[in-house]
Amino acid sequence: MSLTLTFLGTGAAVPTPERNVSSLAISREGETLLFDCGEGTQRQMMRYGVGFSFRELFFSHYHSDHLLGLTGLIRTLGMQGRTDPVILYGPKGAGKILRGALDVGIERTKFPVEIVEVRAGETLARDEYDLLVFPTEHRADTVGYALVEHERLGRFDPARARELGIPEGPAWGKLHRGETVELPDGRTVGPEGLVGERRHGRTMVYTGDTRPRDEVIDAARDADLLIHEATFGHDELDRAKDTGHSTALEAAEVARAAGVRRLVLTHISARYSREAPELLAEAQAVFAETIVARDGLTIEVGFAHEG
Repeated sequence: MSLTLTFLGTGAAVPTPERNVSSLAISREGETLLFDCGEGTQRQMMRYGVGFSFRELFFSHYHSDHLLGLTGLIRTLGMQGRTDPVILYGPKGAGKILRGALDVGIERTKFPVEIVEVRAGETLARDEYDLLVFPTEHRADTVGYALVEHERLGRFDPARARELGIPEGPAWGKLHRGETVELPDGRTVGPEGLVGERRHGRTMVYTGDTRPRDEVIDAARDADLLIHEATFGHDELDRAKDTGHSTALEAAEVARAAGVRRLVLTHISARYSREAPELLAEAQAVFAETIVARDGLTIEVGFAHEG
């Protein structure tokens, strides 16, 4: 069951030749979700092989480096003959701000675009996962998003099923789902002894731009992957506070406090090189399982304790 992240833009407010501004794509079982849409996101999607079949786009906030790509992306979809709807999610002001971005230019959008305003504390339920909206702190109306998969079925023991003379086929599927089945010989068999305990799904957390805060730690508790902004090094702590951003050290402290498995730093200021070794060293001194994202980086999120 795949859960793959592609970093389309990992820079801060000013793009560089190595880093575009903010955007992230998540692919899960053939479904694509986009988070933020900085200028040039449509080209980054083409460049890094992210298809345009997404249905939902989630905004953390409306600063230009997270928003200005929306107009071009929607226009490209129209030129491609898009007919399926797109749903745009964002915090307070979504209707006015996102609609304004859609109205730029003279082309008329020929497919439905729905705009949904979300609030911190809200849960967007899906069949196999939830999207939890949590508060962040960035001198504006801002939120982050946690993708939390539902629990998975326990492991089914086919060897034990064969020992019990349960014919392979629909009965196995029913037992795996926790149902009791009647066999051709008249026996009734339940899942006990054939199916293990239910297993946790995966959790991925995207902060957008933020200062460290307890709500972010709570949202990221035991997450498999935390994507946290790290605009500055800790020598620029005062500037980070003034602008509502985090340092790499602070991001690592959030990861450590939340007990996450891995930390990815993004939203890197243009003052740092492509690899940002000083930010990486600063964060790894606090939380070893840290990497610095770069444009085009893909990460496959696996299941804990399953490789």
